[in-house]
Amino acid sequence: MKKHGYHAYHLVDVSPWPLTGSISAMLLTTGLIKWFHQFNMDLLILALITTLLTMIQWWRDVTREATYQGLHTMKVVNGLRWGMILFITSEVLFFFSFFWAFFHSSLSPAVELGTCWPPVGIQAFNPFQIPLLNTAILLASGATVTWAHHSILNSDLTQAIQSLALTVSLGMYFTALQALEYYEAPFTIADSVYGATFFVATGFHGLHVIIGSMFLLVTLYRLYMCHFSASHHFGFEAAAWYWHFVDVVWLFLYISIYWWGG
Repeated sequence: MKKHGYHAYHLVDVSPWPLTGSISAMLLTTGLIKWFHQFNMDLLILALITTLLTMIQWWRDVTREATYQGLHTMKVVNGLRWGMILFITSEVLFFFSFFWAFFHSSLSPAVELGTCWPPVGIQAFNPFQIPLLNTAILLASGATVTWAHHSILNSDLTQAIQSLALTVSLGMYFTALQALEYYEAPFTIADSVYGATFFVATGFHGLHVIIGSMFLLVTLYRLYMCHFSASHHFGFEAAAWYWHFVDVVWLFLYISIYWWGG
């Protein structure tokens, strides 16, 4: 604390990771375009490696500040809390645009779609097969992450680790089932507005599940290393909030796109 003076705020040190993260993001988008047009993944693989290295080192620095240097005071944590709330709010609006696109076409199908929904020639998924199983998996994962939170509040490290490991496993299981569903899909993203809205909405949700699983995996490691206490564990809380957001979005996706829209 002497370095920044005696105050409750955290003045961050000079860091190279925002710069390397920005460069990695630029390489990632450029690599995706190169892959799509030239079927060459070299730049994309390089971008994924640099992004992963930036994430590891940036999270390492934040963990050091929070756990060992004592820089995350109550005022800092309160700022982080509001930052996470606003971030999740922006994500809600992000998915709102996908639902808007879906209902715009499904509630009043145009002549080009055959004036029906799903459009003529589209064979939709059975909502009571893999989609229902995935719904049960995510609901169960929401219960296990809540179990982990209560275990941390009660200082029960063993149960917290077990329940959080179960949550990460359920997230990975969900991702594997969604990959299988995409592999067996009877339509593609190029098949009418149905294919476009289906794969963009469920695909971005799947990406959020992968990000959330990584978030929880890092939290699991920190939990194993005893970085959290009953009174100081916002890193876990942020991951849990994000995971509950992913759960709620999936419920809306399942009800509207798989069940009603199919």
